[in-house]
Amino acid sequence: MNLLVKNIVHEGRKTNIYIEGNTIKSVGGKSGIKDDLVIDGEGKAAIPGLVNTHTHAAMTLMRGYADDLELHDWLENYIWPIEAKLNPDDVYWGAKLACLEMIKSGTTCINDMYWHPLSTAKAVEEADLRGVINGVFIDLHDPEKAREQKSVNKKLFTEFKQFPDRIMYSLGPHAIYTVSEESLIWVRDFAEKNNLLIHFHLSETRKENEDFVKNKGVRPIPYLEKIGFLGPNVVCAHAVWVTKGELKTLGKYDVKIVHNPTSNMKLATGGVMPYVEMKEAGLTVALGTDGCSSNNNLDMFEEMKFAALLQKAHRWDQTVLPAKEALEMATEQGAKALGLNAGKIEEGRLADIVLIDLKRPELTPHYNLASDLVYSANGSCVDTVICDGKVLMQGGLVEGEEEILEKVGVVAKELISR
Repeated sequence: MNLLVKNIVHEGRKTNIYIEGNTIKSVGGKSGIKDDLVIDGEGKAAIPGLVNTHTHAAMTLMRGYADDLELHDWLENYIWPIEAKLNPDDVYWGAKLACLEMIKSGTTCINDMYWHPLSTAKAVEEADLRGVINGVFIDLHDPEKAREQKSVNKKLFTEFKQFPDRIMYSLGPHAIYTVSEESLIWVRDFAEKNNLLIHFHLSETRKENEDFVKNKGVRPIPYLEKIGFLGPNVVCAHAVWVTKGELKTLGKYDVKIVHNPTSNMKLATGGVMPYVEMKEAGLTVALGTDGCSSNNNLDMFEEMKFAALLQKAHRWDQTVLPAKEALEMATEQGAKALGLNAGKIEEGRLADIVLIDLKRPELTPHYNLASDLVYSANGSCVDTVICDGKVLMQGGLVEGEEEILEKVGVVAKELISR
């Protein structure tokens, strides 16, 4: 399908955006194509679709279920017991809700790590979103479990070929404390052989690092370098408790970082991700919301604001992480982290575009769009969402949203009582 978005504000001027199939054909000028669909962008601004680079989508089912608890109490007595009861249908509907929430708030691509990934992939496919869906790998240092996880991931790699190109399979070894060295090496080799991304939790808490040093006599990042795990295909979530020297190591291997400020603050992980030092090390730093049990929403506008404000407050420096950079973290940097030709509105890029309603009190009087988006906006300012050249939402309405909301309410209640 060919699509024309006319009279739209882009980079401070009114223009037209022409989409052919799933690609941006031109910005400005005349289309030279037959337009199957025309959207009048009067009173709106176009930005790249937002990229949520670290999610656990189906945890929407646990939103608000167990808040304000001590971390280990929260995990061991609430979250893990509920997750042990999850079945593929639960994950499907939880992911359906996540997709709806993300469309409504301008996200067009997710990088998701959760159980039953085929269910998540199905939900993402039906929502017409773009997704990198991970095969979770946790062996708890058990050789038998490791063999099982390898078999499962090999099978998933094959099964994911049923999905369209916009849904990609990747490997999701959970963390350094839940995956054995032998399995990490297998993940490294399988990813390299099949050109896959690796999505990994890294140095989220101080305790994680301290426990690892006690067990291995070395910190996580030097250890990962030693076993050859680090590389440009590795996307690390959190990376809060890292040193300047370790950041240089991550930069050396072009490892990608995902900042999750809301989740980190809510879970009181302590410390603040060293954004300035990461920038100095030349690292790609993207943004993610984490799961809804530790956020509690999937609104990337909120994530941009918290990212910028947290750095300013922590460093006593109002100039750190300006709005333009926060917006780039949620768009261009996220796309770069996932190896996508997206994240910018320009000729030849994937047609993942969000239209912002400028006729909003919180976005008036329009001095600086980036500042408005990061410091003033929220997901409700999104009017239209286009992903892979297809219109997913227009006028704030998504087809079938009432059914999803009603069904998820039933599924969540049944899960909790199971």
